[in-house]
Formats: sequence, structure tokens, C-alpha cells
Amino acid sequence: MGNTGVKNGVKGESAASDDELTSDVLSHYSSASDTASVLEEGTGGEHVDELTAQEEMEDKLKQCIDNLMDKSAKTRLAGLESLRLAFSSRVLYDFLTERRLTVSDCLERSLKKGGGEEQAAAATVFALLCIQLGGGDEAEEGFKILRPILTTILMDNTASMAARQSCARALGMCCYVSAADDGEDLIKSLAHLEGIFMTSYPSREGTLPTPKPGCSGLHSAALQAWALLVTLCPASRLTVLLHLHLSKLQACLQSSDVNYRIAVGETIALLVELGRDIDEEFEVDDGEALCECLKSLATDGNKHRAKNERRKQRSIFREVLHYIENEDFTEEKIRFGVEGIYIDSWMRRRSYDAFKEVLESGVRHHLQFNPLLRDIFGLGAPLIVDATIKANKISRFEKHLFNSAAFKARTKQRNRVRDKRADVM
Repeated sequence: MGNTGVKNGVKGESAASDDELTSDVLSHYSSASDTASVLEEGTGGEHVDELTAQEEMEDKLKQCIDNLMDKSAKTRLAGLESLRLAFSSRVLYDFLTERRLTVSDCLERSLKKGGGEEQAAAATVFALLCIQLGGGDEAEEGFKILRPILTTILMDNTASMAARQSCARALGMCCYVSAADDGEDLIKSLAHLEGIFMTSYPSREGTLPTPKPGCSGLHSAALQAWALLVTLCPASRLTVLLHLHLSKLQACLQSSDVNYRIAVGETIALLVELGRDIDEEFEVDDGEALCECLKSLATDGNKHRAKNERRKQRSIFREVLHYIENEDFTEEKIRFGVEGIYIDSWMRRRSYDAFKEVLESGVRHHLQFNPLLRDIFGLGAPLIVDATIKANKISRFEKHLFNSAAFKARTKQRNRVRDKRADVM
């Protein structure tokens, strides 16, 4: 895709044109997301209108991709934001398969040469690209190329905090959906994420380090990404991780940052669940002290904390405490279309929360139509809910995924994570 035409097209325009393009893409997706895979009933003329709208949308997306190559940082940022909105709003497998190398090259350039805001946006779009490509060979190939760049920014103490957080989340998500069968990428990604949040662990004397400004957010992002990847680990690896991290994480429940305390509490519950999954007799070392700490956090009335913070903390830690003491989990049902999934374990909650963080309000659309998410959450093929559905693109995507040896291997690996209970309401 040549640069010259793109630059000539935007050179003389005001800053407003970037905003208008972003607005156009946003308005298109907000109006089209609910009917993305369902053609309106009626005449052939309406079918032509649908095809015309599809072509117009793809033209706008092509312009957004072209904008990623522009000299102006503002234009590149506007392009990244438009792609973020588009990728999270619907499934674009066919469109992106033909352009994945171009998009990957642009994201690599933004990660290597962009400022902090651009790096953060590019990392998020890369995570969305991996979700769009379905975790197959294309996503795996892209991850192998960009993983070193994501980890370089993540480990760079001079990089912007927003960029490092975004890279932590992208590293976790991209590895989760596209990690190689030999597990090498998984082991390396786990180690890089550990290198971030372990700096919050207590010293040999048992005292917690004073966090630098912004570091608690980075620690939370890295810990949550790590927890997502831990759900893919075999029992032998899990045993090592439980021994290494569980007691140290208990100490981090005393962190001064409420969001990090919550991330730690949820990770402890997840690790205990994984431990019990391996061994029914699994018990936490010094479980009594852990429960006392959780009770204190579940009833925290510290007036120095904001009211909303106290409420959120108490709610989460009541759930963690009930699970540690009684193996009780507060089940939640997520509805989308005529279907729903149950969130009835800490593993399932971590997976759902990770996708929701990246896809935001588009998570329900992807649960309906993206075969990758449907596979991970045990939903099967996308439902045909109307005779007017144009199913050829869904079929092509599914055929690609389920014929991929790498995808089959990852599907087997996730069997422990999956709860087969999914229903049609």
C-alpha cells in the first residue's frame, strides 16, 4: 500500500478530518453492530444496499489503515482509534486476512517509533487483531514477530506507563489465543510478566516496597495477564508456580493500592482453584492467616478510602473468602442475543474479564459471532437465528480455524478451562 497517495489525500486537511473519519467509523459500527451478520428481511434492493454499506465500510477501514503510515502522529492515532472501534465491534476475518501483514507492519512501526500514547494504542489494536484472526497460524505468526517488541517496551523503565500497561495486557491476550504448541512462547511470556509484578513482593525482612507513581497499575495489568496465562499451564508447571507465588501474593494483600489488592485477591482465588483442580486435598499454607486477612479486607471500614473503593473491595473479598473457606463461587450469567454463558469459576471469570477488557462493549457481539470466543467458552458454532443470515463468511472462518492443527492443539489445552454449560434462552 503506497504512502504517496495517502499523504496527498490528508496533507492539506484540517485536524478535524481525522476526527470526522473516526466519527464515521464509530457511527457505522454503533449502528451496524447489532445487525452485522444478519441481513434485513425484504427485497433484493435492500440486499444491494447492504452490499453498498459493506463496501463503504471497507473503504473507510482501508483509509484508516493508510493513516497508520502517515507522518502525522495525530493522524496515526486517529487511525488506531478507528481500528480499535472497528475490530471490537464486529468480526472482520475476511477483510483482515487479506491485509494482516500490512496492519502488522504498521503496528510494529508504531510500537518501535511512536510515542507512549501511540505505543499503547498499537498494542491494544494488536491484541484485537489476534482475536480477529482467531488464534490460528496467522495470529501465531504475528505474535512471534511482535512478542519481542511488546516485551521490550514492557521491561523498559523509561517507557510510558500507559504503553507498558497496554503491552502487558496485549502480551497476555495474544499469547493466550495464539501461543505455539511447544509452549515456548507461553513460558517466556509468563517469565516477562512475573518480572514486572514480582517487584511488588515483600523483601526478605517481610516489608513491602513503596510503589513508584503509576507502578501499581502496571503491576495489576501484568498480574492479571499472567493469571490468564497460568490457566493454560500443565499440572507440573502449576505446582511450581503455586509454591513460588502463593505465599508472596498473600503478603501483597496489604498493598496500599486498592486495585492491586483486588487483582491480588482474585489471583489468589484462581491459584487456589487451580491447586484444588490438581489435588482435591490441596490446602493453602497458613490458610488461617489468609482467611483472617481476607475477613479484614471484606469488612474494611477505613474512612481514608473512597466510599466506592471500600464497597468494591468488600464485595470482591467476600467472594474470595467464601471460595477459600467453602469453595463457594457466586455464579453470574452473561446474556447475548438468545444465548448466555455461565461464569461459575475463577478461571472462567479471568478469561471473560480479559476479553471484556480488550473488546469492551463489543464482547457480546464477539461471543455471538466470533468462533474463537465461542470455542473458548464452549458455545459451538455461531447460531443461525434467521433465514436471512449471510452465513458464508462465518463458515469460511470456522473452516479455517477448525482445520488448523495448531488451533486443535490449543483447543485441547483449554479443555480444563472450559465449562461446557452454555444455553439458549
